[in-house]
Amino acid sequence: MSADYSQIELRILAHISEEPSLLKAFRNNEDIHDATAKTIYQTENVSKEQRRVAKILNFGVIYGLGPVGVSRQTDLTKTQGKEFIDLYFSKYPEIKRYIDEVVQSARKNKFVETLTKRRREVREINMKDGSGERMAINMPIQGSAADVIKIAMINISKKMKERNIASKMIIQVHDELIFEVPQKEILIMENLLNEIMPQALYLKVPLLINISHGKTWGDLK
Repeated sequence: MSADYSQIELRILAHISEEPSLLKAFRNNEDIHDATAKTIYQTENVSKEQRRVAKILNFGVIYGLGPVGVSRQTDLTKTQGKEFIDLYFSKYPEIKRYIDEVVQSARKNKFVETLTKRRREVREINMKDGSGERMAINMPIQGSAADVIKIAMINISKKMKERNIASKMIIQVHDELIFEVPQKEILIMENLLNEIMPQALYLKVPLLINISHGKTWGDLK
């Protein structure tokens, strides 16, 4: 059985930045890349290519993607890539505010921290290649996602022991947990995971999970 968090890093970005458009999209259970494409392109009829560009921009923000990175992943030129990034931030100003504030804080304190206050030193913050800034932007988001799944793992393990469940949690893969589950415990485990994983850490948007199961890891559906 597999249980993975749905777009957890973007949900954490919405929580940290408090960007109204992202908060609204996640609370309404909208396709976040579709919602971004509609905002950027000012259209209700989003094409596959428009959604793809929106997806690159959404995830690019988390990893500090610049105009060159955008142009490499799209048909846009470097200049167009910069224009799209500027447009993205004009539509999502609170995300830009978050990025500016976290970089400024990292320059001052030489560290950044997750939602659970776990810190990472960023002594590279002033490096000319921008890698320190990208690290400062990314770590609170990606680090918080790691915190969430670790908290979930601890809580799941406790509940499984309390309820004398025979299933085994065998591996974590990024935002996903894999379990070995006897046939008779499939429903029990689905209910347990749906109870615990969305409650691992409070966010201003829902934490959703996707559950699938099959005879082998490759058969998961």
